[in-house]
Amino acid sequence: MKKYKCIVSYDGSRYAGFQVQKNSITIQSTLQDAFFRRFQKKVDVTGSSRTDAGVHALGQVVHFEYPDIDDTSHTLYQLNAMLPKDIRILSMEEVPIDFHSRYAAKKKTYYYYLNAEQPVPPFGREYVMSLPKAIDINLMIEASSYFLGTHDFRAFAHQADVGCAKNKPVKTIYRLDWVKEKHKYRVEIEGNGFLHKMVRNIIGTLIDVGMKKITPSDIPLIIDSKDRKKAGQTAPAHALFLAKIDY
Repeated sequence: MKKYKCIVSYDGSRYAGFQVQKNSITIQSTLQDAFFRRFQKKVDVTGSSRTDAGVHALGQVVHFEYPDIDDTSHTLYQLNAMLPKDIRILSMEEVPIDFHSRYAAKKKTYYYYLNAEQPVPPFGREYVMSLPKAIDINLMIEASSYFLGTHDFRAFAHQADVGCAKNKPVKTIYRLDWVKEKHKYRVEIEGNGFLHKMVRNIIGTLIDVGMKKITPSDIPLIIDSKDRKKAGQTAPAHALFLAKIDY
């Protein structure tokens, strides 16, 4: 048995997230359906990140096991022909048998797109969160630095007592950068791991700062509280992209 690593890109708009769910179409189930058609046997596809419903990926990483693939380029072409056009396998390569797409990951980078201009341009608006005209972007940028470093991020988890938030709530954020594009900002968040909806909850809290509901100096207090109710609302999924995973 051999192991293969793929980089996958997808538009998550019409999917119920990455992970297989009963009675829902997901990225993982769609990939596994295509793999079954190609190999004529069940193939389990394991992803590095369980992106939520409506979240997109530029560089999701998955792995699977198969006895032998003679020509990975041709197999990649065949699989993409069987997949819907909003999911694409960008690359496929053989990796050591002990490689694991989730557990071997060292860093993950997410992008979140924000539009502060009025009116909102008509093209690409479905992948950007539009901000109120009165918002103070400079305050949001100032507040971003308070998230850097190693912290217990339970205040920014979807549920503080479930899953990773319960067992491993301490994460490290290496950078939180704002990149200005023509009509929008790309907020880049890089860390060693993220709790469920953590990125979207951080963005929601930064929006509260920009709307002057809280101040940048309130961020450390929210982190220390470990209380989800102290942080901002969850930002919508449609503007979030899993950009890159480093090993």
